Amino acid sequence: MQGTPIPRSCKSGAGVRMVHGAGQDVIHVQSDSGEGTMTFFEVFPGVSLSYNDFHMDRYDSGFVVDGSVLCIDHCREGRIEQPVSGGAYSYVAAGDLKIDDRTRHTGEFVLPLAHYHGITVSFEIERAAASIEQALGGFPVDLRALRDRFCVGGDPLIMHDAPGVEHIFSELYSVPEEIRSTYFRIKVLELLLFLQVLEPNAKVERRPYFYRSQVEKVKAARDLMVSDLAVERTTEELAERFGLPLTAFKSCFRGVYGMPLYAYIRAYRMEHAASLLRDTDMRVADIGLVVGYDSPSKFTAAFRAVMGDTPTGYRRTRRR
Repeated sequence: MQGTPIPRSCKSGAGVRMVHGAGQDVIHVQSDSGEGTMTFFEVFPGVSLSYNDFHMDRYDSGFVVDGSVLCIDHCREGRIEQPVSGGAYSYVAAGDLKIDDRTRHTGEFVLPLAHYHGITVSFEIERAAASIEQALGGFPVDLRALRDRFCVGGDPLIMHDAPGVEHIFSELYSVPEEIRSTYFRIKVLELLLFLQVLEPNAKVERRPYFYRSQVEKVKAARDLMVSDLAVERTTEELAERFGLPLTAFKSCFRGVYGMPLYAYIRAYRMEHAASLLRDTDMRVADIGLVVGYDSPSKFTAAFRAVMGDTPTGYRRTRRR
């Protein structure tokens, strides 16, 4: 789940815990697939900035935010599935910017790569507009106009490679504590000025949508592949088995998981091998067999290419 403003009136589902601290609030969420945290800082009254770190497959959000809000999300790593109108999905990926009024923020959130890391800047529009005006009289950005321009019909605007986005957000991931409060204010105002001149038109690449039926078939194909890593299955075989044209299958798989099928399964095999190296006493050769390599030398080469070390070296340095 991506961050929301900390609402004055909200409800939350099971597995959610809020901790209030000096200068920050932390929401912890937990499910049977993992856990996540959102660490919030107040920038102005009605304006918050949160760092969002999740390691889980999915989370059922029960948050309901009262009033009119505008949220700007930046994804640093990972991937999150975003339901949109018409029974379709879009995907927020590394480097993407999402502008959203949180109309559809209640429900299940899916993380196809089982992790998500990013920043959210949130505005409770009425309070935020008043506090920014009080702090900087005449500031030339109308939050209501931004929301109306970018949030149409409740669907978020998800943009890839919008010019200037990386410059604004990259510096926010490592801010010294002693300058944090002032720096956050400067960067939030810079973000608003950036959005003021950003036109949501064809010049900015948008993430494509994929229909629910396609996504469900691609996810079923992925689940079949990872159920037995020793079995090789071709893209053509999977597309035919799940009733999708080959081109549509390839496009949708990449849309959901952010990479081609073979790259995804290779990375998954190596991550699974890494967990076995850390957590079990299995022989390296046997681990190679489990993840689909009957040749120890090929397994070693593949593991080194993905993980940056040999299986034996990895086990020696990462063993719990």
